[in-house]
Amino acid sequence: MPIRLLSSEVSSQIAAGEVVERPSSVVKELTENALDAGAKNISISITDAGRTLIEVADDGFGIPADELELAAARHATSKLIQSDDLFHISTLGFRGEALASIGSVSCMTITSRVESAKEGARLKVEGGSAGKVEKIGAPVGTVLRVEDLFYNVPARLKFLKTDTTERRAIDSLVTRYALAYPNVRFKVTDGKQATLQTAGDGDRRAILAALYGVDVAKQMLEVMAQEEGLSLTGFISPTSVTRSNRKEITFFVNGRWVQEFSLTAALLQAYHTLLMVGRYPLTALFLEVTPEDVDVNVHPTKAEVRFRTQDKVFSFIQRSTRKALLAYTPVPSVSPQLWGSRPQQSEMPSRQVGIDWSIAHDENIDNGPETIDHVDNDEANRPSSVVHGQESFSGVPLLRLIGQIGATYLVAEGPDGLYLIDQHAAHERVLFEKLMAQRDGKNIPSQSLLTPEVVTLPPQSAKILESQLPFLNHFGFEVEGFGTNTFQVRAMPVLFSGGDPSSALRALVEDFEEDEAPLQAEVEARLAARVCKRLAVKGGQSLTNDEQRALLHDLEACQSPRTCPHGRPTMIHLSVDTLEKQFGRKGPR
Repeated sequence: MPIRLLSSEVSSQIAAGEVVERPSSVVKELTENALDAGAKNISISITDAGRTLIEVADDGFGIPADELELAAARHATSKLIQSDDLFHISTLGFRGEALASIGSVSCMTITSRVESAKEGARLKVEGGSAGKVEKIGAPVGTVLRVEDLFYNVPARLKFLKTDTTERRAIDSLVTRYALAYPNVRFKVTDGKQATLQTAGDGDRRAILAALYGVDVAKQMLEVMAQEEGLSLTGFISPTSVTRSNRKEITFFVNGRWVQEFSLTAALLQAYHTLLMVGRYPLTALFLEVTPEDVDVNVHPTKAEVRFRTQDKVFSFIQRSTRKALLAYTPVPSVSPQLWGSRPQQSEMPSRQVGIDWSIAHDENIDNGPETIDHVDNDEANRPSSVVHGQESFSGVPLLRLIGQIGATYLVAEGPDGLYLIDQHAAHERVLFEKLMAQRDGKNIPSQSLLTPEVVTLPPQSAKILESQLPFLNHFGFEVEGFGTNTFQVRAMPVLFSGGDPSSALRALVEDFEEDEAPLQAEVEARLAARVCKRLAVKGGQSLTNDEQRALLHDLEACQSPRTCPHGRPTMIHLSVDTLEKQFGRKGPR
């Protein structure tokens, strides 16, 4: 094919594809422009997750009427003059591509007025074609209205994700900028409902309370550190407040939200040996670096940066966060129940054995009391389909309890050797199968709470939970909205009686993956597994002999007792043959 120059329309859409990937990209660019303009109030309105409308209004400096048409042109900016300025960037925007890219894939209207002008001006851009500038009455600042995003790029429109996912991306973006700029008042409106509203009074902890709830905000640890050319401020969570993914790790560099692997690695290194495997902290950290020492022009969406002294930055973040952790976090003490004598077993054990939850101390793995049916250690009480010395229908033989090791593992003897059972994974499986059995029976008994529990979630998580309320109601929860991003739990399934409602709700949204679309039964099973994982007995928790026996019996009765609902093994089997080889009774190992 012959080489030819691309038309301006095609080249504009190619450039827009790098800058405007989805509705949240539009919100990001317009929000950064408003912040660069010195705005103290930023109002964001969206409709249909940004497909139909995105409107960002601010009270910044505004754009003069004679520069309005130029502002919508490609490579037009007030933030750079010469190439050397790229290495002294102190603003969020600098390429002069945002407005032109947005205007090429939407119907964009810019209304703006500077303080020295008596009237404002309006410019409409449709598919990259700009109209004439019109005079209009307007307050000081800029209102940018983006309608019918990707109307002329149907292929890109098809690749957008579900409304829930796109709204969540917008909420996640704005909440991060609200934390980074606490002196700016942010308001996000989805239709007629405000999903986020900050006071703009400079109090970051108040914003954390609005996002994660007062209890979490109180526990967050403040970080303040300075070194030559470096400054780090913000908040990190104690080791008792964690999440199962890295989505709540936020870094800003010179006021710009970045997703830089080296920064996250430095943070996690500071938590090394302090967190369980697979757990991650909540963080909102703001790094200030001399502009000459950081390159922000390395990624199309400016989401990554490069540091001149990478090792110095890594070490600074690691030391600063570790220092804050050690300063605020007390040295953990071993519970006397771990190595103390076992409580006396009653002569006539009751049919309901409660689990002591006093040892649980991870906020995000909050535990609640769970009762397990106790069964006497008499074969008469075993299921009639099970014969001693043979595998049960579920693939697990009858087990004789020996004891508990490290308050985490149960030791049991079977006809074919030794079994080590992970009490947390085993209890997960037991709770999961009981809950799913009750669901299949269409009768999940629930118990009303004496005092309804109020739970506050981040805006993006609140959207997820709203979509899962039918699941909660079907499984015996009674949950209703109680204000912006806040929910009230009035009842829980009897199976989870005494559990922590906030932990159950957070379990539903914490591991949510974008655009999962399995069958409804699979959705319910996945969400049920999350709740059971959160409310199951944890490792490090001492159980009485009755509770250990009851857990073993319930595990034997499960249909799939060898793994937890997430696929992790519940037990390890050491056969008699293996033990004899290890002890040299059957020749060399």
